[in-house]
Amino acid sequence: MEFRRYFRLAAVALALVGLGRAADAEPTRPLGVIELFTSQGCNSCPPADELFAEFAARDDMVALAYHVTYWDYLGWQDKLGSTDNTERQYAYMRAFGSRSVYTPQAVINGRTHVNGAKREEVTAALDNLAKTGQGMNVALKVTDNGDTYTIDVGEAKGANEAAHVVVVHYQPPQVVDLQKGENKGRSVTYWNAVTDLHTAGMWHGKAQRFELPKSEVEKKGGCAVLLQAVGKDGLPGPILGAAVVRKPVTAL
Repeated sequence: MEFRRYFRLAAVALALVGLGRAADAEPTRPLGVIELFTSQGCNSCPPADELFAEFAARDDMVALAYHVTYWDYLGWQDKLGSTDNTERQYAYMRAFGSRSVYTPQAVINGRTHVNGAKREEVTAALDNLAKTGQGMNVALKVTDNGDTYTIDVGEAKGANEAAHVVVVHYQPPQVVDLQKGENKGRSVTYWNAVTDLHTAGMWHGKAQRFELPKSEVEKKGGCAVLLQAVGKDGLPGPILGAAVVRKPVTAL
């Protein structure tokens, strides 16, 4: 088991080679943001986790995995799950006017959702949103200043908009051996599991700069920034822009 684990982690490390840091990048507009709601206790989720790994390894996507907790009762407690992740999914449910949550659910650009295990549905949603002007329309530039990261947010194209600058921390890829529950006996590599998210400030449609302390970012693994509209009811809305601040380093 440990022998196989080593080679799985080695493969993950090789996949990360060449991705580099996002610091000092030109203003970026990734193709889109994929937020996967998944669970180690859901027997439909491993195919979605595998597909998600492909998106997470790409430089032109921002991919975040939120492990939820409501399947824990089936016999295996998700080692990466949190109630905050579950609450974010329920907030999307209310924002979309849905009647229930499900896994694996992929929320695309904060605007729509599809089955996260269906490649054609995920890619079609990304393409359709891009073609209809609902992609990443606001540029974000990340600069490494030594002790801080600077996030420069561009101007809105049309009428002034308001959005939250949401900082999302996530873990490096890791292999988990599932010993109980519906996926008992599986070993799954989980990418970009979210550990924390918080609002760092407000953007009001004009060019604006935000600073993040580098020490806080680096001790939490990977970090991404979402420029996300939020309704008056506090529910998450469209994601207007996004960038990876720091990719996690995988040490073997």
